[in-house]
Amino acid sequence: MQLKNTIKSIAIGSFDGIHIAHRTLIDQADAIVIIERNGGYLTPGYKRSFYTSKICCFYHFDKVKSLTPKVFVKKLKEDFPHLEKIIVGYDFAFGKEKAGNAEHLDELFDGEVCIIKEVSIEGIPVHSRTIKAYLREGKVEMANMLLGRRYTIDGNVIAGQGLGKKELVPTLNLHVDHYQLPLEGVYATRTKIGEEWLNSVSFLGHRVTTDGSYAVETHVIDKDIGEVNGTVMIEFVAFIRENQKFNGLDGLKKQIQDDIGIAKKTV
Repeated sequence: MQLKNTIKSIAIGSFDGIHIAHRTLIDQADAIVIIERNGGYLTPGYKRSFYTSKICCFYHFDKVKSLTPKVFVKKLKEDFPHLEKIIVGYDFAFGKEKAGNAEHLDELFDGEVCIIKEVSIEGIPVHSRTIKAYLREGKVEMANMLLGRRYTIDGNVIAGQGLGKKELVPTLNLHVDHYQLPLEGVYATRTKIGEEWLNSVSFLGHRVTTDGSYAVETHVIDKDIGEVNGTVMIEFVAFIRENQKFNGLDGLKKQIQDDIGIAKKTV
């Protein structure tokens, strides 16, 4: 059976992060058209759908970047035959070499075009690039404010050094792809295992005290989680400290206990 597309309004953009400004577009639409680029993501690919209840439709950038603005609008009308309204941001650009902008879209589309003005929070314009910059600086609280939620990543559990459980504290080591990772350091976090969110402290960065390799690892506070496999999610609550080198495992272990104490007060 062929599904009938009755969507009458769409919001178009990359929607990386589904942040507060994105939601002002999404709230006015039946569905969102996501321009997928494959890289540097706050929310990679289909994971954008985790943060909206609206239908998500994907156009890969490589498939549409060569279309002229006129042909791009023609494609929208073909893909959404009942389309009456398009919602875009003030800085929306489309078509080959970004030849089209929001005003141009209004000229080409025979329905309604709604152009959303720039959104600011406490005087800070809300953009994905701004959120990424805050994350790179370890300012997760600022990133969370602009996102309107806690920044979240996920990864598959992998084998670690084996030092944690024996010499330090037990951790889950994760292989993480495609996400913009925060500044190297230690964070108060929440970790989702199965369907349960648990208080945790997490480390991202090079293990400069031991083998020097890059790691993403999380320690669940005051709970024996046993053996865990599959995908685990981490949401960042607050920055605790930058990555640093210790003279030995004793110094590192003492610092980890201090980190856990700070995290307990934060999460």
